[in-house]
Amino acid sequence: MRRIAIALITALSLPLAMATPAGAVGLDDVFAKLLVKQVKGPNVKKHLEALQAIATANGGTRAAGTPGYNASRDYVAGRLRKAGYKVTLQPINYVESWSENAPPTLALTAPGSKSYVPNEDFYSFQPSPAGDVTAQVQGVDLTLPPTPAPSSNSGCEESDFAGFVPGRIALIQRGTCAFAQKIRNAGRAGAAGIIVFNEGQPGRTDAFPLDIGEWRANVPMVFADFAVGNELASTPGATVRLKVDSKLVLGTNDNVIAESRFGDPRHVVMTGAHLDSVTAGPGINDDGSGTASILEVAEEMAHFPVKNKVRFAFWAAEEIGLLGSDQYVESLPEADRDRIRVYLNFDMVASPNYAYKLYDGDNSDNVGSPAGPPGSAEIEKQLQAFYGSRHLATVGTDFDGRSDYGPFIAVGIPSGGIFTGAEGIKTAEEAALFGGTAGVAYDVCYHQACDTTANINDTALDVDADAIADSIARYAFNLRSIPSRTAPGAATLAAKTAS
Repeated sequence: MRRIAIALITALSLPLAMATPAGAVGLDDVFAKLLVKQVKGPNVKKHLEALQAIATANGGTRAAGTPGYNASRDYVAGRLRKAGYKVTLQPINYVESWSENAPPTLALTAPGSKSYVPNEDFYSFQPSPAGDVTAQVQGVDLTLPPTPAPSSNSGCEESDFAGFVPGRIALIQRGTCAFAQKIRNAGRAGAAGIIVFNEGQPGRTDAFPLDIGEWRANVPMVFADFAVGNELASTPGATVRLKVDSKLVLGTNDNVIAESRFGDPRHVVMTGAHLDSVTAGPGINDDGSGTASILEVAEEMAHFPVKNKVRFAFWAAEEIGLLGSDQYVESLPEADRDRIRVYLNFDMVASPNYAYKLYDGDNSDNVGSPAGPPGSAEIEKQLQAFYGSRHLATVGTDFDGRSDYGPFIAVGIPSGGIFTGAEGIKTAEEAALFGGTAGVAYDVCYHQACDTTANINDTALDVDADAIADSIARYAFNLRSIPSRTAPGAATLAAKTAS
């Protein structure tokens, strides 16, 4: 019946859309209204209940590397295949285990000699690969006394490594962006080893053990205190021996990628949510809510005769460093990246003490992270229009790099989406707009065992599922507001985690 209804609507609306003047109702509006009507909150809840049952049967978790994740993958992939999608399971890697066989070595070998104290002056940067290299140190865009600065941007941009000599040891300073981002940039620049050192600000001088979940520079790396970094940076021609003796074991999980049968593959509308939970809990709001919502949208629009190709992604290993989305984007040839016209991210859309937060595509608040790539502001405006049509308020939220839009904005893909809040505290102004309780976290069960189906706000889930349906349907038929992409890298990747 659904196929017949859609066929009839298509037959009736296509001549109308072609005949009506610009600005009149078009196919995007017709199908957006139809999809919103078809997507039901109770059906989204059924997917959440299935994810909860999977977690309950697998030790209370759906985390990367667990049977609960694999069962979640199979559930989502099975539903999508049944709906008629072409489904791909893309293997991605994550760190399964890491251990040290012996303390690391960091020693100045020229000019002069000096050995630094392991696990005091510096620590192995978990999960560093094993390696033993002696090479000259080269500083990367450092901020050292007497220059005052609130935070160092060292290594955050690939351009910071212009002039870096491959085979040298990169000396990078903490600050501004994620450690993982600095490490990845150094690896791409050909560093033979990496030393990251603390900033020198109050409270940011000493080294300490730290696991960033990032190994893909494939070279030994350590985290040193400010005194060590400052000394090496201030010693002309400093050469050091850097050794890490470790055992790194990688595991494999799968992203689930589904594409519409219809639509122009030169113009891809992509949407995603992460499928994994943290180890501590079942992850029903974070991010079962996003997963269930886009899964329900995918099922309901499976037979829509879309103009643009629609691609649904369910990401692996988001909770341990955006690994699924990062490896997906990295695997795409540049031409394939350029075909992705928009990326819509839905991570936590049913927080119990919710606020309707939209990613601030134009940085209209002029605080925090910068604007997204060109087109991101238009995504934000389209989502605002949906909430406005229901007389609902929205507020902005930064592209702070804590979810899977990060790798997309890093290569210039316009991005946007919805977020109802995590461990942050709801303000009095937000309570006046959205109800709920000021002074309390948006999600008091964030990253905890109590993030179950009892942790879902049904109102937020229902409204946000409709907003997701509306945005995906509109872009599936109409991308006129989104500028063509002529060059990747139009925006800077924000921090994946707080540095």
